Amino acid sequence: MVNKLNLNSLSPMEAALAYEKRGFSVIPVKFDKKPFIKWELYQKERPTPEQIKSWWTRWPEAMTGIVTGNISGIDVVDTDNQEADEELQSYLSDSFVCPTQRTPRGGKHYLFVHAEGIRNSNDRSPFKFHVRGEGGYFIATPSQNGTGKRYQWLDGLSIEEAAPPPMPKTLYNSLINALREGERNSKTPEEVQTNPDESRRIQKMFENGTRDNSLFYTANCLVRGGMPREEISQVLEAVMNSWGEGYDQKWREDKIQSAFKRAERKERNIAQEVRDWVNESRKGQFESRGIRLDIDVSRKEDLNSMNDALRRLVADGVIERGDKRGCYRIIDNECEEIDFLNPSCQTIDVKYPLGIERYIVTLPKNVMVIAGSKDAGKTAFLLRFVQMNMNRFPIHYFSSEMGRIEFRKRLEKFGLPLEAWKFNPKERSSNFADVIEPDGINIIDYLEVSEDFYRVGGMLREIYERLNQGIALVALQKNRGRDTGVGGDRSLEKPRLYLSLESGKAKIIVGKNWASEVNPVGLQLDFKLAAGCKFIIEKDWYKA
Repeated sequence: MVNKLNLNSLSPMEAALAYEKRGFSVIPVKFDKKPFIKWELYQKERPTPEQIKSWWTRWPEAMTGIVTGNISGIDVVDTDNQEADEELQSYLSDSFVCPTQRTPRGGKHYLFVHAEGIRNSNDRSPFKFHVRGEGGYFIATPSQNGTGKRYQWLDGLSIEEAAPPPMPKTLYNSLINALREGERNSKTPEEVQTNPDESRRIQKMFENGTRDNSLFYTANCLVRGGMPREEISQVLEAVMNSWGEGYDQKWREDKIQSAFKRAERKERNIAQEVRDWVNESRKGQFESRGIRLDIDVSRKEDLNSMNDALRRLVADGVIERGDKRGCYRIIDNECEEIDFLNPSCQTIDVKYPLGIERYIVTLPKNVMVIAGSKDAGKTAFLLRFVQMNMNRFPIHYFSSEMGRIEFRKRLEKFGLPLEAWKFNPKERSSNFADVIEPDGINIIDYLEVSEDFYRVGGMLREIYERLNQGIALVALQKNRGRDTGVGGDRSLEKPRLYLSLESGKAKIIVGKNWASEVNPVGLQLDFKLAAGCKFIIEKDWYKA
């Protein structure tokens, strides 16, 4: 069972296996939405878990495709925009619930039990939405497109929380009618005459089991068409009397009330009110209940619309979710102009262990990374940097692994009186960007990441964005034999200096601001670390 899984948080391979376990036919898909494989076979038979593992081992970033139709037992309606979504909603009652996911472009996928005869819609479809049935597939959570935006199940409406329901008869009939019409338009007159009763196979409205949806659909269409309430009541009364089973006034009025409520919600446009609130407040952090109070959202229907609007703003990159449920942060996309004609400081004259300043110039707002394997000398390098610069610059040292006793012992190795150390050591293990001193020298020893290593690039970017005239030296753990630390290539984007430390060897991986005509990238140096704090150069910088 996958009911307890949070599919939004799984890796691509884990999610693909979870969908397969649920009975879906899964295929790997490229960013251009074309399968990596010839997928026709998997419209008839499901891949094995071993095949899925093999695919995602070969293409670990592949998007997760789920084949629709009979093989997986589901059909999907895809609404690309609000207009298409409103058209689909006209077929659904207020109480209708089905698994729903948000697409990277702000559209939605609605999942239904596969219905006989439902196939992919085409360009001749009269609907604003698209249908994926027999012969189709859709992209599923937690896939990311080529820009990094995600597909995501909506809260409470994931496939593990809401089982796909049968498609409402009014929607089914309309789709089948459109398919039949498309077929007739593509056939010769002789072919049509051989099947004169084809449309009679379509299920009729107001049959037993469809009357509730059919009544609502009729009322909704009449309200949208502008018919007065009294006349709508007369139409529904005539329909219900035609059944010859008595007349239920409350049932009729409930359907009319639901139709007018839906029209009222659309007229109020909760989504626009939410977007206006966000644009005007610019509060940074906020809670959804604050919006609820400010724009007076009290009805359940309006609350659903408000939450849906917040999800769309997340998908559009306007806001992002906070650590707690109902909390969000407004993404600040305003940029400060770079005044390159009147910079306040040309360089920062810091000194580095191993004489790195001979090859690298340090500028304001620079991030430097020291990636080292275990016991290679990362902390020794950083503390030696402190000793070399503490009488000229304010230095803030954030340690994630040493308590006060261990820190004291490390400092004692340098042979200086403890009171001679002029810097600000602090304990910190996460969210370093929040404590960075924008105009000071910041040392982070070290950036701890035990999982989701791809986040390292984002953490370094956050530190960079916090800096003004200051700089940051950030230590990363590194596996032996590799040039880069945790985060891999993503940790290379922001640093102006990226130094790799192995036992007895230093190598410059990134060197952006040259101090001379010598390109520092690829330079190596052999050293010996004595007493845990002294770097003894055995072979000065050279190209291997």
